[in-house]
Amino acid sequence: MKASILIIGPAHPLRGGLASFNERLARQFVQEEHPTQIFTFSLQYPGFLFPGTTQFSSEPAPNDIEICKVINSINPLNWLIIGNRIKKLKPDIIVVRYWLPFMGPCLGTILRLAKLNKHTSVVCIADNIIPHENRLGDKIFTRYFVKPIDAFITMSDKVMLDLKLFSKKPSQKVIHPLYDNFGEAIRKAAAKEYLKIPNAYQVVLFFGFIRKYKGLDLLLAAIYELKKQNYFETHGLKFLIAGEFYESSQPYFDLIKEYDIAEQLILKTEFIADSEIKYYLSCADCVIQPYKQATQSGVTPLAYHFEKPMIVTNVGGLPALVPETVGLICEPNATAIANAITNFYKQDLQQFENNIKEEKKKYGWDKITQAILSLARIQNSL
Repeated sequence: MKASILIIGPAHPLRGGLASFNERLARQFVQEEHPTQIFTFSLQYPGFLFPGTTQFSSEPAPNDIEICKVINSINPLNWLIIGNRIKKLKPDIIVVRYWLPFMGPCLGTILRLAKLNKHTSVVCIADNIIPHENRLGDKIFTRYFVKPIDAFITMSDKVMLDLKLFSKKPSQKVIHPLYDNFGEAIRKAAAKEYLKIPNAYQVVLFFGFIRKYKGLDLLLAAIYELKKQNYFETHGLKFLIAGEFYESSQPYFDLIKEYDIAEQLILKTEFIADSEIKYYLSCADCVIQPYKQATQSGVTPLAYHFEKPMIVTNVGGLPALVPETVGLICEPNATAIANAITNFYKQDLQQFENNIKEEKKKYGWDKITQAILSLARIQNSL
């Protein structure tokens, strides 16, 4: 018997990794013949709370999944309306995303009302339980949110550990599936030509929204370390920084000036549209994640899809996803990151890519849909 699924979380016209994930998850459920729709936000964040330039995608709306733009994150009257609407809709399973305590009051209220139908099971995919940047009220909002949840999925041991501080409900860790919805890899030379990067350059890619915890400042310091070693005199290496600043950009530009490393950088510090992602991943020799802290990362499954080796720091859930056969792990400091970069280019890069082809087979979307369905059945049997 097929279950009716309602996904609550970001989706088109909102942009970003969460929206892409939810849309790809919906497609997987539809492929498995489960009737599925997404309830996304008519207002996700008030403008003054959003750190980027815009919350909205410039890409066309998907025509193969049903998306309803109905939730207002700051309007309690809307929460009551949507909660009662879902209660009457009576989906078999609600899959709700939780990534920020700010969403706790809104989502927690909607779910409480929805569950009054005594039918719907609620499974939460928890990207974060304790946020990267702490704010007043985080714990209160999270405790309010988790109360109506029947079961949880996390994508890292770190989030699973954090979850235990807030809930004892059934939970399961599932590896973040591949982001396979951004097209296929193209030839490296063609990708460089598209991005106007000379083909002679080797390219290390830092990709994604730029926030403090992602350690771009550590990478810039590592590049300075390489410059002091005269590494760039014998290696045609460029660092492609691709992603929008989600905080003030000035401290980073100050470091670039202080270190005098502008020549080693290719800056594309704006939001990268979904249709452009394949060019950035395809042009790179490797993807670097110099994070200072982490739960899981959406950049890792993106690198797997495009079969790119990785350099990651030894924080949070990153090392568990990057065995030595597909990349390098280093400590989160400039010297260690610089050493990892030089070590990477001494490796057999083709062997890395061959190993990734095998490793990526673990990251299917059917694994997360089956986990959701299983957890919902467990709840219904209690």
